[in-house]
Amino acid sequence: MNPQLLEDVWRRESSHVLGALLRRHGDFGDCEDAAQEALAAAAQQWPRDGIPDNPRGWLVRVASRRLIDHARAARARVAREQAAAVAQPRDAEQAPPADADRAPGTDDTLQLFLLCCHPALSRPSQVALTLRAVAGLSTAQIASAFLVPEATLAQRVSRAKATLRSAGARFEAPAEPDVPGRVAAVLDVLHLVFNEGHTRSGGDTLLDRTLALEAIRLTRRLRGLLPDHDEVAGALALMLLTHARADARTDDRGDLVPMAEQDRARWDRALITEGVALLEEVLPRGHVGRYQLQASIAAVHAEATSAEETDWLQISLLYEMLEKVAPSPAVVLNRAVAEGMSLGPTQGLALIEPLLADPAMRRHHRTYAVQAHLLEMAGRPDEAVSAYRRAAQLTGSQPEQRYLNRRAARVQRQGISPPGERRSVEQL
Repeated sequence: MNPQLLEDVWRRESSHVLGALLRRHGDFGDCEDAAQEALAAAAQQWPRDGIPDNPRGWLVRVASRRLIDHARAARARVAREQAAAVAQPRDAEQAPPADADRAPGTDDTLQLFLLCCHPALSRPSQVALTLRAVAGLSTAQIASAFLVPEATLAQRVSRAKATLRSAGARFEAPAEPDVPGRVAAVLDVLHLVFNEGHTRSGGDTLLDRTLALEAIRLTRRLRGLLPDHDEVAGALALMLLTHARADARTDDRGDLVPMAEQDRARWDRALITEGVALLEEVLPRGHVGRYQLQASIAAVHAEATSAEETDWLQISLLYEMLEKVAPSPAVVLNRAVAEGMSLGPTQGLALIEPLLADPAMRRHHRTYAVQAHLLEMAGRPDEAVSAYRRAAQLTGSQPEQRYLNRRAARVQRQGISPPGERRSVEQL
């Protein structure tokens, strides 16, 4: 069996399997372990017997048996003399949970996201655990999103599981006061899933369209459930406006094409129109959150007919607003690009300087990519070459590596950019 086929089935079914187990058994760590054991069993059995007609039901049944067997072993260790009395009939073990036989099209991924963003956890832990256990991102991918070492992220996820277990957390419908916080965490999860699809943190391809489209699909569903939630609308608008550029972001060889050099005729105007319409609906209503602001920035890019006509001053002002609403080093980095393009490279470089003292940002390739771009604009080619090469060393994405190394070679060969050439590295 093609390993990719098993991976595709698992990506499609894993959240449903985990959700079915949690609703029946409750303990997150045990349910996740049992789901992984079921996947391992599938990897052994399916190549021999073929993929079953209902792979979800098969996975849930196997995982449920594992949970029952583990529970039985635990009871036996505590009170072996009671094992016979408490053991369940084998037929009961074989029966799948009630929702194991749901139609394959039934989607409870959003429900599982809400359940896993448990109030016993901090927001970063909610998001990290959900990304790992439900969304299926690897530890390395999540660590890249959080700008932390992989070992640190693994420890965070392990602590989150331990916290849920010690709190006796049950995965039930959230109480009404907990809903806003959980929705905010789910938006963060969906946004990070989309980002990993839009620009993979590693590998030989730039995009994972399946991941990006799944994030958009789930955000559309959340928008349908919460039509008056302006930040859900903002997050959907951001994804639509960003994904509209997908077809233009790589060339025929799969190499990265930065935004300033993209063929804007290949941008998806239907997605841009939909994203802008969402913003026009929600922005006048009052409080503007981080996703609405990020979507507004994406809209300014999307509505510019050419790179030269981009309103960088407006983008700079929007990033200044975003920094007040949701401050982070990544926002400062993007603001540095915008101010470098609108007010000059010296202004952008001044904003970057403190980021180079931040351990997390020193590990992030975009810090050096932006610095290199601004140094090139400032007429400092030797420093720009060094920064481009450092950025290429830090990224795990091969298309980004090739692009950054090409930029370094071009600057080394030609010196500073010709007059008027102002390639932006924002959202490569």
